[in-house]
Amino acid sequence: MGKIGKRDLRRWRGLKSLVHDAIDATSELVELGHESTARNVTGVTDRLPPLRTPARVVDGVRRLGTRGVLGTIKLVNRTVEAVSDVALDAVERRLDDEPGVVDALPMRSDTTSSGAWIADAALGLVNAAVGDHLGARANGLDLDMAFRIGDRYVALDRETIEAQLDPPSKKVALFVHGLGTTEWSWCLEAEAYHGDPSISFGVLMARDLGYTPVFLRYNTGRRVSQSGRRLAELLERFVEAYPVEIDDLTILGHSMGGLVARSACHYGVEAGYAWPARVRRVFYLGTPHQGAPLAKLGHAMTDMLDTVDLPGTKIVARILANRSDGIKDLSLGSVVDEDWLSASPDVASDAPLLPHASHFFVSATITEDPGHAVGRLIGDLLVRVPSADGPRQRETHFAIETRRYGGVMHHQLQNHPAVYAQILSACTRTQAGIELGLLGHIHDGPRSFSGDGHVAPPRRG
Repeated sequence: MGKIGKRDLRRWRGLKSLVHDAIDATSELVELGHESTARNVTGVTDRLPPLRTPARVVDGVRRLGTRGVLGTIKLVNRTVEAVSDVALDAVERRLDDEPGVVDALPMRSDTTSSGAWIADAALGLVNAAVGDHLGARANGLDLDMAFRIGDRYVALDRETIEAQLDPPSKKVALFVHGLGTTEWSWCLEAEAYHGDPSISFGVLMARDLGYTPVFLRYNTGRRVSQSGRRLAELLERFVEAYPVEIDDLTILGHSMGGLVARSACHYGVEAGYAWPARVRRVFYLGTPHQGAPLAKLGHAMTDMLDTVDLPGTKIVARILANRSDGIKDLSLGSVVDEDWLSASPDVASDAPLLPHASHFFVSATITEDPGHAVGRLIGDLLVRVPSADGPRQRETHFAIETRRYGGVMHHQLQNHPAVYAQILSACTRTQAGIELGLLGHIHDGPRSFSGDGHVAPPRRG
């Protein structure tokens, strides 16, 4: 068994803290249920004059008793937390400091049975569910944001980055994962698709195009705009620390990752950073630019359930309302602060796309025919075709290409050979204009994928 380090201890401390927070939250839900039940009872007794006063007195006693018991539970809970933190502080002081470069889970599709993979996947899911809470509490489970090169998470200084590159390329591909995952998701089904568990788009782009692949790891429960602003800041530091001048920065975002990429570009330009000028192309793979159906359903269900004053609806409504800010942003495809600071947003603001870069919007449908009515209605189960086809742009004067794939699920867009064929084609074209790549009917083992590739000409207002 390996030695426990400070990073491991922070994770265990974070898990312990989350359990304590969950106990408090459960106590609040119990109180919410009690109050809802009491309101329904007093609503009846208030209509009966002989029972009105006695019922109110009993309810007052009930409220004092309930709050006393629940308050005691919270007090004991936090006392236990404080005592255990003192013990963990003593342990942490005995541990060695961590090195500046941290090993990461191997990016191979055959690691899914390992304990390390299970822990990494669980971290991604926990961050998606309550990542905003983890960030606000500085919880040790918060993934924060980090850059991965090869098998290491790197500090953003020249020496550390250069040590991971052999040699550094002037072309960099940045991969931004989606909700509830980590950067490992880019090698999903690698062995099934490519015959090699270590193959990802990053590996292929390095082999075929000479790119240095860089993978972003971040807390997907935070606001998309907060992640975008943070990425914009860190990308500036990364470009400054990179050993050679970057001529070509290509960004690939899957699902929420595409929104984070758009947000980063917006805030990078707004802050006057140098890196946005180096962006040559951006790929949005299954990105819900106009919102995702499940996220919209969660928003509607919260409002509907909260209007019914019953314990079973109030408690569920509170749980849904406490879903992470990142999940809430998927309802409209929000990418800037104004979207969530608005009191009642109906449509997300459209941050302008980088005008000098080429933009590629990739959507998928579960039906073999991407033009089938059912496929267009439900898309890849998580994102519908119109939403993945891009944001509502008022005015564009630059290259936009959309491509649709039939018989492909949402998660498969991250490592599917047909999608890589488009990436390869797009990255090898000249910048003189958009060329229609020949896709046709793609065969991959027993499954066939029908590409409904079409090019949207530059749109003008």
